[in-house]
Amino acid sequence: MFLTMSRSIVRQSKFRHVFGQAVKTDQTYDDIRVSKVTWDSSFCAVNPKFLAVIVESSGGGAFLVLLLSKVGRVDKNYPLVIGHSGPVLDIDWCPHNDNILASCSEDTTAMVWQIPDHTPSRPISEPIVVLEGHSKRVGIIKWHPTARNILLTAGSDNLIIIWNVGTGEPLITMDDHPDLIYNVSWNYNGSLFCTTCKDRRLRVCDPRKNEVVAERLSPHEGIRPMRAIFTKEGNIFTTGFTRMSQRELGLWDPTNFEEPIALLELDTSNGVLLPFYDPDTNIMYLSGKGDSSVRYFEITEEPPYVHYISTFSSKEPQRGMGFMPKRGVDVSKCEIARLYKLHERKCEPIMMTVPRKSDLFQDDLYPDTPGPEPALEPEEWMDRRDADPILVSMRDGYVPPKSRELKVAKKNVLDTRPATRRSMSAVDGSSLPVSRMSCLSLVLKCLLHNFVPSSPPFLTFLKKQVGLGILSGSFKNKQTKKYIITL
Repeated sequence: MFLTMSRSIVRQSKFRHVFGQAVKTDQTYDDIRVSKVTWDSSFCAVNPKFLAVIVESSGGGAFLVLLLSKVGRVDKNYPLVIGHSGPVLDIDWCPHNDNILASCSEDTTAMVWQIPDHTPSRPISEPIVVLEGHSKRVGIIKWHPTARNILLTAGSDNLIIIWNVGTGEPLITMDDHPDLIYNVSWNYNGSLFCTTCKDRRLRVCDPRKNEVVAERLSPHEGIRPMRAIFTKEGNIFTTGFTRMSQRELGLWDPTNFEEPIALLELDTSNGVLLPFYDPDTNIMYLSGKGDSSVRYFEITEEPPYVHYISTFSSKEPQRGMGFMPKRGVDVSKCEIARLYKLHERKCEPIMMTVPRKSDLFQDDLYPDTPGPEPALEPEEWMDRRDADPILVSMRDGYVPPKSRELKVAKKNVLDTRPATRRSMSAVDGSSLPVSRMSCLSLVLKCLLHNFVPSSPPFLTFLKKQVGLGILSGSFKNKQTKKYIITL
């Protein structure tokens, strides 16, 4: 009788005893000047290779990219990723290539970057591609979960644009939102995405039909910003505020928005709750800017559907949060999730573990998880094909593949950007172009204007190129070549 009663009172779940633990001080990333821009994004993105953090920067936007192994104090002169002319608002790692990161900014552009496996010796300033299509700041950027090179951006011009990064061209533009878009979330296979908006509506969009297929007015009655994220089963988890400004959680069936599956009130804090979801365990982690805690809930098909598990608390408030894909957790320690908490001047990893006595691989904790291989090409996705992520086993731990270069077919995408004018007398010979045609073009330009610079670095550079034979095949007029050599 006692056993039967106990089972009826205590919910059976292998995740009832998940607990969080911050790493030791020597395993944190210190002396990082986290951005102070007022925007409700996570300011942090992480994958099995790298940690990226949006930082304070003068003269434009920048973010810091560190190898995960580079813990400790970050040198104040550590090379940043620069290129945006305004503050960076959001960053997102490509799920299919751990060396590719996308960023968006107040300068109305989005950029895609190739990050080297080694520590760079100088700032990274040349993106692979610049995506220009918005007329106001771009605050949201999201990679497609299963299709190669498909990237979504949302801006303060109320537009959502879906790009093919491989060509640098926009594929779809949606203008269904009359006001500021708060967030966007793809579903598990990337056939739909949901949005929250300042007009207090939750929308489900089919991008390839270019239409809103479902919407709900005021899933939370408060006027503060909302967040929404798809679960693996296709439901939508939301965070928002009540009319009395209490923070609230909701779970919704997008095929029937009339009544919520679940609705829970939390507390009276005023920070927007950012949800981070693990589809393998169905656990939702909630982090609010300004909070000093992370709450986590398990989502099941049993009432009350959203089950509170526990809270990880610390002393200092968080400025942002990053969430590691399952591929990056340590299975030998029964770690099921890892969050990267941003403080004012550092980033602190938090490990979420399930205590187990055995050292063997725990099959029930680690089902196969989405791997780095895309399931679809851009053309297949545009032809309305859908596919779930390609899964990989975690049994032997995950080994990141070697760096793969992202090929951009449309080369003139970057060429259209205006080049910075530089004085010829200030040009260092080591930085001049070395191709035969570029050298020839430079020399002929000088001759046509009856002017040959007398700058020693310039002359040394020309002599070197001719001496190496780089220009020798470019001149039909031997007198011209002779003249250059004697300069």
